[in-house]
Amino acid sequence: MNTSSNVTLNRRRLLCGCAGLATLSLLGCGQSGAAASSAPAEIDAQASCSLDGMLLADYPGPKGQIRYDGVAEVQWFCDSVELLSVLLAPEQVRAVQSAHVQDMALADWDQPRGHWIDARQALYVLGSKRHGSMGPTVASFATETAAQAFVQQHGGRLLRYAELQPGMVDLSGGALHDTRM
Repeated sequence: MNTSSNVTLNRRRLLCGCAGLATLSLLGCGQSGAAASSAPAEIDAQASCSLDGMLLADYPGPKGQIRYDGVAEVQWFCDSVELLSVLLAPEQVRAVQSAHVQDMALADWDQPRGHWIDARQALYVLGSKRHGSMGPTVASFATETAAQAFVQQHGGRLLRYAELQPGMVDLSGGALHDTRM
């Protein structure tokens, strides 16, 4: 009898150990999956703006992207002003998993690719002479030194994300003033 109970006990330990390993494996997958899903995506030729359908690759200036909780697809923005207007909108209630803009100290202004930074940690220059897809835009930077250098060359004023107000990134009337349309 002692042998039979040892076999049963060992079998239980083995099953519990396997169940524990499976649980840990699944938890690990969930964490890496969440981390991967909040990582910035890269712009491809078909990436289009979630607000107006414009192809991102066709326009200069800083781009943006948002990942919402429970939504697999990246929401693209052809201009940082559009992304900021969505993030700062008082009626914005969707849970944002991550939001990224491009560091324009590193990205090519005319064909920006890569160099994604957290939109809520970025520094912004408003009112510069540089234009994006929607005309006047908000340039985004990872460092204050790079943002100040941009201000010296192109004008504008430097603000941190917490200093931005919805009225500073208002989209109303933008297309009405675009003479290229």
